[in-house]
Amino acid sequence: MARGRGDGDQKKRVVTCVVLLAIFCGCFYLFSRNRGTSALEYGSRFKKFSTSYLVGDDDGDESSTKLTEVEDDVVLKSFPVCDDQHTELIPCLDRHLIYQTRLKLDLTLMEHYERHCPLPERRYNCLIPPPPGYKVPIKWPKSRDEVWKVNIPHTHLATEKSDQNWMVVKGERIVFPGGGTHFHYGADKYIASLANMLDFPNNILNNGGKLRTVLDVGCGVASFGGYLLSSDIIAMSLAPNDVHQNQIQFALERGIPAYLGVLGTKRLPYPSRSFELAHCSRCRIDWLQRNGILLLELDRLLRPGGYFAYSSPEAYAQDEEDLRIWKEMSTLVERMCWKIAAKRDQTVIWVKPLNNDCYMQRAPGTQPPLCKADDDPDAVWGIPMEACITPYSEQHHQAKGSGLAPWPSRLITPSPRLADLGYSGENFEKDTEVWQQRVENYWNLLGPKIKPDTLRNVMDMKANLGSFAAALKSKDVWVMNVVPEDGPSTLKIIFDRGLIGTTHTWCEAFSTYPRTYDLLHAWTVFSDIEKKDCSAVDLLLEMDRILRPTGFIIVRDKKSVVEFIKKHLSALHWEAVAIADAEQDSEQDEDDTIFIIQKKMWLTSESFRDTSE
Repeated sequence: MARGRGDGDQKKRVVTCVVLLAIFCGCFYLFSRNRGTSALEYGSRFKKFSTSYLVGDDDGDESSTKLTEVEDDVVLKSFPVCDDQHTELIPCLDRHLIYQTRLKLDLTLMEHYERHCPLPERRYNCLIPPPPGYKVPIKWPKSRDEVWKVNIPHTHLATEKSDQNWMVVKGERIVFPGGGTHFHYGADKYIASLANMLDFPNNILNNGGKLRTVLDVGCGVASFGGYLLSSDIIAMSLAPNDVHQNQIQFALERGIPAYLGVLGTKRLPYPSRSFELAHCSRCRIDWLQRNGILLLELDRLLRPGGYFAYSSPEAYAQDEEDLRIWKEMSTLVERMCWKIAAKRDQTVIWVKPLNNDCYMQRAPGTQPPLCKADDDPDAVWGIPMEACITPYSEQHHQAKGSGLAPWPSRLITPSPRLADLGYSGENFEKDTEVWQQRVENYWNLLGPKIKPDTLRNVMDMKANLGSFAAALKSKDVWVMNVVPEDGPSTLKIIFDRGLIGTTHTWCEAFSTYPRTYDLLHAWTVFSDIEKKDCSAVDLLLEMDRILRPTGFIIVRDKKSVVEFIKKHLSALHWEAVAIADAEQDSEQDEDDTIFIIQKKMWLTSESFRDTSE
């Protein structure tokens, strides 16, 4: 009997514990909901993870990452969260990976700052957590001048560059006074001085719309590019993930166009004749190395009559070493047929010739040589640089220039280079019209969720001719136009339109920090990588990595793609905003569906703080 009574008491205790546990869980659930929708809380200390776990008929089965092999009744259960040390992970620019795999790279040639992507088995298939206390970024245009310190908790640049006015820490914010290594008193004054040196009207560098696209090499925190925007000039601000590794992260957090890249051994991912101006202000690049190969890469990228603005002590040549460098650079650029357009104090501006006449008049054997006839100057993905001059095509030689309309007319004017791709002016105009209609439809679907200042950094993951970006001209946004590495070189048309972009393959991670874009536009991107036998789940995780919390994704693809993504929404902490049949404006898009998604704000349990502004 005593035994029976003991069992009864034990059962009562168990029931009591279960009831108390249920009450506690219920209270915790209500408490979590009452804390607001600004953040979801998750555990944080997950390690490397190589497979996706799905829940369906058999929870233990490992799922394929292919679109066509996900069963109707299978829904992704969860993804783990990466360790907090990976909050700023850039998979293809990860120095830890280089050390671990013992890649034999030439540090003097900056190979360690170029892309080196992990093999599939070494990828971190987990969600990148935001840093402690992460907040929704400050909105543009205010963001040009200040960002939240908790979003990029790195203040060493403020100390290292304290005498140059790069950035200043003020309480919870980091403020950018607009200074730089060469322009302590403000980028705006420096930009006006460049225009003055070139005798451009009203000291405005855009020269009546003739100067639109700029490459800023070694850009720092991109204040030069940020202040160019008010002059209707768009700059690709470029810097490596080096000892000042957060420069590009700051630039993108500010809402300034920027890209992680380096002048090393490979061509930059831009086609020939993309920029009207290249700029280097104290960028500490050895332009004389390897027979001037880095200057010759800039030469490839400059348009006919394009400028290179170089601000450095060498231009002033006060001591013996500066004088030596200046003389050698002057000799090199003279052989390249560049001429001095203007020189003042520590700044010199060279100008590139308008046609091939100067190249043809050089003495036989003059170095650097012209590139070989079979060299494609627009091939850029993984292509080694060569120390040779890229001559103009016969068309550009005869035209004595690029033949582009001034900005903003060039945005909707067919480019002379359309013929290189077999496109007609009619094709171009039709494409522009179609995407204008599509973007209007997107904004109608997004309307309930966005305000005029909600979006700033936008990426078109498959840009074609750039008409998606062109349709956004009236919005206060900038667009990174991404063109596939294995398709036609439409990126040169995008630059000819006065837009910017890069070449990439979505089978690999993009060269940017986590949380850098507000909107991703994925037009048939999933269908494309399926044809390449790449992982659609890896692509979802990469999109999550580069998308800011509360940011949006517009997927325009087959219905099967949309169904596949739906099964991963919960695991990625995304939510559906709208879904609609795509308008029938192309025979190729008959089965297309538009699916709009928003990424939720979430923080790890170890880093939860108030995220309200």
